[in-house]
Amino acid sequence: MPPLVVVGVLLVGWQWYVTASGIAPQVLPSPSRVVEQGWASRDVIWANTVPTLKVTGVGFGVSLVMGWALAILVDFSPWLRRALVPLLVASQTLPIIAIAPLLIIWFGFGLLPKVVVIALVTFFPIAVGLIEGFASTDPEASNLLRSMGAGRWKEFRYVRLPGAMPYFFTALRIGITYAVTGAIFAEYVGASAGLGIFMNQQKNSFRTDLVLAAVVVTALLSVALFALTYLVQRLVIPWYAQERRRA
Repeated sequence: MPPLVVVGVLLVGWQWYVTASGIAPQVLPSPSRVVEQGWASRDVIWANTVPTLKVTGVGFGVSLVMGWALAILVDFSPWLRRALVPLLVASQTLPIIAIAPLLIIWFGFGLLPKVVVIALVTFFPIAVGLIEGFASTDPEASNLLRSMGAGRWKEFRYVRLPGAMPYFFTALRIGITYAVTGAIFAEYVGASAGLGIFMNQQKNSFRTDLVLAAVVVTALLSVALFALTYLVQRLVIPWYAQERRRA
């Protein structure tokens, strides 16, 4: 309720200001106009939402595969941890706004450059979350398994992997919110369809109301995907929620 109340107050204040000031809708449309025009253009907005969802899914899927593969390699090799983790941190200093146009030049306007942008944006939290999760394993549990003759792989499977899952889902929630934003930014740079293209077109036509309608759709997508991670977490690690309730 508290977030809904805050949003409601902001919307009422926004509506009142636009009505009282008489500001032009090209500069700041009222919330009611945004909803009205967004609903009137729902078919076009949906037609551009589908490509954004597709590229988000593909890009984030690639990021997950790469993040898991790297985290597992790093966990099995301390040398790789020392060598690669600083490079992961350094990768976050790369200006995506400068790299994205280069990707379009190198790979064209197809799916690949958009997938690369999303992977660059979301790969870091996934990989680092898993690496930290594996490293947080209870040493006593690992020692117990080894005393029973378990090898490194069994220790990873039965202790390190389950222990890292809460860290993974925290990283997953961070990454999935970045994924939608990354997809739209990649579309802004170069694409034939998508919410990024739609926003750019409406901005050039001074349709601020439709730009904001697309922003609302983007926010709803991010929130829906964020909430979906909790459902997946309940299915994958149901024991974690029970432990938190007991705590």
